[in-house]
Amino acid sequence: MSKDRLYIFDTTLRDGEQSPGFSMNTDEKLRLARQIEVLGVDVMEAGFPIASDDDAHAVQLIAAEITQPVIAGLARCNPLDIERTGESLRPAQRARIHTFIATSDLHLERKLRISRDDCLAAVTAGVTQARGYTDDVEFSAEDATRSDMDFLCRVVETAIEAGATTINLPDTVGYCTPEEIEEFFLEIRRKVTNADKVIFSTHCHDDLGLAVANSLAAVKAGVRQVECTINGIGERAGNASLEEIVMATRVKPDRLPYETIVNSQELFRTSQLLTEITHESVQANKALVGRNAFAHEAGIHQDGVIKDRRTYEIMKPEDVGVESTLVLGKHSGRHAVKKRCEELGYELNRFELDRVYREVIALADKQKSVSDNDVSDIVDRVQASVTSDAGAA
Repeated sequence: MSKDRLYIFDTTLRDGEQSPGFSMNTDEKLRLARQIEVLGVDVMEAGFPIASDDDAHAVQLIAAEITQPVIAGLARCNPLDIERTGESLRPAQRARIHTFIATSDLHLERKLRISRDDCLAAVTAGVTQARGYTDDVEFSAEDATRSDMDFLCRVVETAIEAGATTINLPDTVGYCTPEEIEEFFLEIRRKVTNADKVIFSTHCHDDLGLAVANSLAAVKAGVRQVECTINGIGERAGNASLEEIVMATRVKPDRLPYETIVNSQELFRTSQLLTEITHESVQANKALVGRNAFAHEAGIHQDGVIKDRRTYEIMKPEDVGVESTLVLGKHSGRHAVKKRCEELGYELNRFELDRVYREVIALADKQKSVSDNDVSDIVDRVQASVTSDAGAA
């Protein structure tokens, strides 16, 4: 089966940084940008230049140094926003202005306090102005999934006519289910007369824990750009997780026959750098990059992994840059204890292994997990005891 190209739009440095606790200074953003370039994304959204002078400067520095991905900057459909973003992106070898305006009646009436006609006029003006800086213009309809369908189609057609090359229709508040997202994009692509002239993009938030599922449903409906972040960070509950999107296509090519250029072996390294910079740790059970993602404590699981790791691992840990771990705890079995002892350089007979195993489990009952130093201390003590008993005999 041939595979379609799926473009990965990383917005860690923009939407991700907007989440509480994840703010980065210019040096930190540049450091992370270098690693995201190594990771191999198609588009790197470097920031929101109008937000502050520092953010504009950071976007400018990233645009000057990072050469492999397209460098994008966010701007409202507002002349000052677009001018600031366009100027910040001037050093980029390949620049994209990502301009947006809300399209749901709720946002138009309660937040922006403008009419639908005003919105359409702003779309035309914003995209046209952005095209004065670059041929690569992305338009986003904020709160698209809660917008009136007929009006949203008019907005999308207007943006394409004005020169947008990518159309992003975000689930801004994480409101949809996968079935709804798929139907939504199929209907948009069917009703918009000039839909074949652009790439459609999805940007899903995780308020109901469905961001990745919704993103993949959108891809199934013909979307070919996914906007996502490292570790799934972002506003409120976050964005779709970049690492989960990428690895889903690698593990399930029969269901998700799409190719990305991401170097998956850099996923864990990138995740770790983000946590180091922000001092915000990843939850232990986070898919792919959490410390327990490839860790096994239960004896049945450990025995299976020792014999053939495919029994409990659907992908190779090294494919995302980590190693499988057998955690010694109160649920561990003898096979795992024996393997860890062998890895530490100990050869135990059956009697010694039995005693070491019992002591490991007893210690785990007291302190949850057992370290390599703990294992070494137990083995040394048991072997010394056995030697002493033999000498006394």
